[in-house]
Amino acid sequence: MKKFLKFVLVVLLIIGTNIITFGFVTKNFLGAEDQEKFLKLKLVENKIKKDYLYEVKDEDLRDGELKGMVAALKDPYSEYLTEEDLKEMNQETTGSFYGIGFTVFKNENNQIEVVSPIKGTPADKAGIKPKDIVVKVNGKPFTGDEMKDAIKIIKGEKGSKVHLTIYRPSTKKTLEMDVERDEIKIETVISHKIENLGYIGIIQFNDHTDEEFKTHLDKLKKENVKGLILDLRGNPGGTVSSVVKVADMLLPEGTIVSAKDKNHKIVFEYKSDKDQYNKPIVVLINEGSASASEILSGAIKDFKRGKLVGAKSFGKGIVQTVFPFQDGTGVKLTTSEYFTPSGENIHKIGIKPDIEVKLKENVKGIGYEFLKQDTQLQKAIEVLKKEV
Repeated sequence: MKKFLKFVLVVLLIIGTNIITFGFVTKNFLGAEDQEKFLKLKLVENKIKKDYLYEVKDEDLRDGELKGMVAALKDPYSEYLTEEDLKEMNQETTGSFYGIGFTVFKNENNQIEVVSPIKGTPADKAGIKPKDIVVKVNGKPFTGDEMKDAIKIIKGEKGSKVHLTIYRPSTKKTLEMDVERDEIKIETVISHKIENLGYIGIIQFNDHTDEEFKTHLDKLKKENVKGLILDLRGNPGGTVSSVVKVADMLLPEGTIVSAKDKNHKIVFEYKSDKDQYNKPIVVLINEGSASASEILSGAIKDFKRGKLVGAKSFGKGIVQTVFPFQDGTGVKLTTSEYFTPSGENIHKIGIKPDIEVKLKENVKGIGYEFLKQDTQLQKAIEVLKKEV
């Protein structure tokens, strides 16, 4: 696989988490306008320290100033990151943590919206679904602006419970649920053999997903499966470097994905080589399939390499880059938008499946273990059998 970069950045496409790229420090001389901004900032800070009723830490003031600056962008995917934020972000991308296992983001209504529960986690088992709104945590209401505070409460010791108040827009019902925390292991690929067909589910894309995927794919090849069902439902995304390596195993030679910055310059472009998996493919997507999983499903669709079954995907076609600073803090900014091989940007649009299949509202789960009630997977099997 060939990779073309205008500048060297490790970028990541996931809602709610990111990875560290590289840091730099820029030394600037302040102009008159900058001096005025700085002086005003110090004026407000001094007023707070002198006249505010309660005690406040200098560190909290500094973080608040920087958070406010990035919040002014009104971009739910850009944020100032404290040292603790960066450590947690790196941990969630490469290791494991204790919590309930779902991905959330601040939506346009300033609510905490669920992108998807991670398959097999407490959130998944509790019945939390994409597009659910987290209204309260342990009885305390939270807005989208307070999402990080809510997440800190949701995380906790293994075996302990957190009480969630969830609003489900699809049914206009409010649900109360106690969810037991557990270790959320970042094992991102599962596979099964269904009759003479292979099934691979990718939960998210982290630094090791492409290696895991190859292991599972090679195993299914040895079992002489006649075709592959690739399940990307509920996959919130992940690292670009990982998803393009997975795509390279499945696609013929050509462009997998490209991205452009605000000046319309190509900042990265990934291409696949001639080697590819040569059996028929069907891809499962839903409203919880976002970012990196949309790169893969979009490329497969544009290459006409396989049919898409399920529901329209989430629609996140922008890229965030994390810039760490020397003091351990950093800033995550939306730096580019990506395009599928056909040149389409799917941001806030999503990818429509070739065959739309709705799940029943009371379905207990999706995937191989729930085959008898998973109508989308049933349809994927039906479609693939006609191709082999």
